[in-house]
Amino acid sequence: MRFHLFVLLAVLSANSAEEDEDFDFSAYSPPGPYFDKEFSRNVTALVGKTASLTCRVRNAGNRTISWVRHRDIHLLTVGRDTYTSDQRFQALHKPHTDEWTLQIRYPQDRDSGVYECQISTTPPIGHFVHLIVVEPNTTIMGAPEMYINRGSTINLTCIVEHSPEPPANIMWMHNNLEINYDSPRGGVSVITEKGDVTVSYLLIQRAKPADSGRYSCSPSNAIAQEITVHVLNGELPAAMQHGGQLKLEYPITVFFFSLVALFLGT
Repeated sequence: MRFHLFVLLAVLSANSAEEDEDFDFSAYSPPGPYFDKEFSRNVTALVGKTASLTCRVRNAGNRTISWVRHRDIHLLTVGRDTYTSDQRFQALHKPHTDEWTLQIRYPQDRDSGVYECQISTTPPIGHFVHLIVVEPNTTIMGAPEMYINRGSTINLTCIVEHSPEPPANIMWMHNNLEINYDSPRGGVSVITEKGDVTVSYLLIQRAKPADSGRYSCSPSNAIAQEITVHVLNGELPAAMQHGGQLKLEYPITVFFFSLVALFLGT
């Protein structure tokens, strides 16, 4: 009985060894490095404001991560070392994390383009990140001058375009002084609609000669623009009646905001 049990165990052991020889352990080896593409997204940056291009590499192991600029096939960084004389470029990486960042200080329009985050596998694998450097544009409709009758409502519209995010605030000024919407004069209000294109409306009811002068719209993330307003007595010449009026592009919106301003001023 014991002999038969010994033989049975020996046979099972031999079969198990044969199965181990046939088993493909490589199929269960740790996966190679790959990019988390949901995290490594394209970047839009403001001119002069630091841009950060980040790629997340999973299972990097001891591989090296590099950044390459495709415009001139220029190797910018290898690991945390910089391989360009342009000191605006810097590689950032926190130990024990999967994130590798190419930081560009004071970016300019010429820095726009394709950058590749590359893993030192054989052959190397890479992930493209597109950088767009934009300069917000500010426009005051009807600039540089507006003519309006005394007693009418002054409608000034400031448009901020090509900004990766809406300006945190927009300051309106009259003759270099910030406009006080709670001044005893009354009838002065501002309404700002933020979005891909941000529009700020300055409404001044019952225009007076003292309201004449230079008005400036100053977004927090863009260059300010100015318009000169002339408040006149009597009827305006036909050629001047359209100067700076919002009805050129925003008739419904302006009509609505004018009603709101009128309601607030009563």
